[in-house]
Amino acid sequence: MSRSLEQAISRFGRKQAHGEPAETGHVSAAAFRAAIEQRMRSLEREFGDVKGRLNGLIFVVIGAVITQLILKVIQ
Repeated sequence: MSRSLEQAISRFGRKQAHGEPAETGHVSAAAFRAAIEQRMRSLEREFGDVKGRLNGLIFVVIGAVITQLILKVIQ
């Protein structure tokens, strides 16, 4: 076995022997809700940024089309 795997197994065994809870990766419901809420806020901010950039792009394209139409009418 590799050295790091042996150390991890050793730590796991010591925690169980001393009555400490082993790391299972479980989180409380409140912590899970808080994490999800934070991720949702982050997604909302990113979505707002994308929406703003898309609106700007549409504005530029419409401006270019109008400019081309005006140039064709003038000629």
